Amino acid sequence: MKIAVIGGGSTYTPELMDGLIDRWQALDIEEIALADINPERQRIVADFSRRMAKHRGAGVKIVDTASVEDAVGDATFVLTQIRVGGQQARHKDITLGLKYDLVGQETVGVGGFAKALRTIPEILKVCEIVEKFSPNAYLINFTNPSGIITETILNHSKLKCVGLCNIPIDLQIMIARFIDAEPDDVELDYFGLNHLGWVRRVRVRGQDITSKLFELFLSGDMPKNIPDFDYDPWLVEAQGMFPNFYLRYYYYPKRIVGELKAKPKTRAQEVMEIEEKLLKIYGDASRHEKPVELSERGGAFYSLIAVLVLESIYKDLGKTLVVNAANNGAIPDLPDNCSVEVPSRVDAAGAHTLYCGPLPEKVKGLVQSVKAYERLTIQAGVFCDYDAALCALITNPIGPTAEVAKTLLDELLEINGLQHKFKKR
Repeated sequence: MKIAVIGGGSTYTPELMDGLIDRWQALDIEEIALADINPERQRIVADFSRRMAKHRGAGVKIVDTASVEDAVGDATFVLTQIRVGGQQARHKDITLGLKYDLVGQETVGVGGFAKALRTIPEILKVCEIVEKFSPNAYLINFTNPSGIITETILNHSKLKCVGLCNIPIDLQIMIARFIDAEPDDVELDYFGLNHLGWVRRVRVRGQDITSKLFELFLSGDMPKNIPDFDYDPWLVEAQGMFPNFYLRYYYYPKRIVGELKAKPKTRAQEVMEIEEKLLKIYGDASRHEKPVELSERGGAFYSLIAVLVLESIYKDLGKTLVVNAANNGAIPDLPDNCSVEVPSRVDAAGAHTLYCGPLPEKVKGLVQSVKAYERLTIQAGVFCDYDAALCALITNPIGPTAEVAKTLLDELLEINGLQHKFKKR
């Protein structure tokens, strides 16, 4: 098969390549085509990827091109991992949020909103090209904010699509390590939206160990083993569920803003430094193995979830994996055509969400308000709808109040060069 990677110049790409090269024979991979708008960066990443493949004896042709059309032609899978505006735009998102005492993280709050508005038009251009040159390809989306971008593709293109995030499998692997089990032995009763999910139950080889995990957490043992799981015990106990890492932004926004303001650099600036270091490593002709420094970039187990989904679709395995897909009744409290992040049966026909039941009342309001925000954001991004954009910001639980929402939106649009497209009707 042929796999196209749009955004192939990303410093994440060697992480993805590591998994694809490892499974190249099982997946019948003949060619991997990388497409990126930055030719120099892509050349460095592609050359490093070719050395990785050669060193491991993988008979995979790895090509790089500036043409999305050439990359996606005859592709079985198209993986999207684009970052419109680069880390510079991310830095502006963070600082704009902090200016208004708001979270500007790249997937939630003001930052996620700005990134979505920049990304939606560009991802739809990619979809149009794939529809024309490889209409039967399956699109695997890693582009953030993954839930919003996946829902956009599902409802505004003709492509088959599944959205991926490493957080659920990250949780599964960390729990497995914590209890000294194999990841495949761990089953998570997981539900929610991308970066807004909870684990209700944990089973190991069919045995429910949720109570045991709660005891360990409340005793203070579990946080030491799960990084970033810095929730107050009383909050987790009250909910009776384990929130994923990103719920911190919703439950502790003032604390997070304070921490971000106290940092000498934004995460975007930190990542730019990490990427500069990684590109030097990738450019060293003597290097051919994924560097340990890549772990500083984030995205742990990125390649693992990608390979699991690709293999389950390609081989019609019907594995149960936590992915972003069309709701279709999995969560009755949400629209059928919205994107949710839940366990799904993944086979040759795609991802089929499994029934999760109604949302627990303790988190129902939060999930529904975030989904309303996401859908308004999609409307704004697809149709350049100023009013929808304004209402999206106000609807977001960690967005601005109406007193400053319009001022913030106008500034956000100007910073991103979108003010002429989003004219008030």
